[in-house]
Amino acid sequence: MHIGINAHLLATTAGYRRAGIHQYIYQIVRHLPATGKTRYTVYTRLAEGWEPRADTRLAGTRLPTGGRAARIAWEQVVWPLQARRDRLTLMHSMAFATPRLAPCPVVVTIYDLSFIENPEAFPAAQRRYLMAETAYSCRHAARLVAISDSGRRDIHRLYGVPLEQIDVVLPGVAAHYRPLPAKQVAAFRQQQGLPDQFILHVGTLQPRKNIPTLLDAVARLGRRPELSLVLVGGRGWIFDSIDERVEALGLSDRVRFAGYVDDEQLPLWYNAAAALVMPSYYEGFGLPVAEALACGTPVVAAATSSLPEAGGDVALYFDPRDADALAACLEQALDDPAVRHNARATGPAHAARFSWSQAGVDMAAVYQRVVEPERSQGR
Repeated sequence: MHIGINAHLLATTAGYRRAGIHQYIYQIVRHLPATGKTRYTVYTRLAEGWEPRADTRLAGTRLPTGGRAARIAWEQVVWPLQARRDRLTLMHSMAFATPRLAPCPVVVTIYDLSFIENPEAFPAAQRRYLMAETAYSCRHAARLVAISDSGRRDIHRLYGVPLEQIDVVLPGVAAHYRPLPAKQVAAFRQQQGLPDQFILHVGTLQPRKNIPTLLDAVARLGRRPELSLVLVGGRGWIFDSIDERVEALGLSDRVRFAGYVDDEQLPLWYNAAAALVMPSYYEGFGLPVAEALACGTPVVAAATSSLPEAGGDVALYFDPRDADALAACLEQALDDPAVRHNARATGPAHAARFSWSQAGVDMAAVYQRVVEPERSQGR
């Protein structure tokens, strides 16, 4: 087999675009199994910075595909021509879109349907594009890939795609997410000027992350004036309401915007926090929940979409529209020794269920189902 992978959403510089989809694409490409019978061509802007394996070739482009218009032109016009030239067996579009002129079967990854579930959280042009491309992919792709069982059910529910045509390839938690020595964590906390106790949120600042409700909950913890909230993540889009809410609630001294943090440093932030909170209205998976649990950190998460899959029986859950319920869960995470003990004792084992190596194997199995369906079904 010769598999072509559209990896143009890999970010070229540090920043919020290195979160989420970038991490998923990068890790999947790195962990596809080497079988000796399959070769891969990864089409990407990144011509350097990482060394592919012997069975993987990088194919760059002169088009400025960091911009949406150039990326759409590449995937709809240039990529099909390259696929024909490279004699691809299968094309894998790693984000929503199926090329109309594809000369071979196409697998498409759909990370979430937040543009349908929370349309007000997206710029109009971006929402229309995602809706159109996802609808076309649901009609024409050979198979679809979701990143959670919840996402699979959403695709089935909203687009009518048969469940047997949708595969789930869960994200993984890297090995460096683990409980760290207390001395190392204390040194990091001092280096960063962090208080002894703070709540952590990890994620790009955008409307569906539901940060205003989180701020309301923090303001309700009035008897804890020393408690701080640290927001790790870059500023995405439509984030002005966050700054306005911080000012309106008088939380300027208690909220810290830490900005984008590299994946290698994130374990220190998780270990230093008293709890991770994820109040999102909707998530394709919610990887920070699993990463925090891998570090033994208590997690408070919204009881919505895929977050209960990421947090399992270890996290505490609340209605994302109820600031009082969130405040109560935060107090429980901060005050109840049993919650902290449970996170430390069972969180890492729960997070170990999510493996990038397994994700690579599962994705290769998706390719096999398309190219050799009879063999994949054991016939």
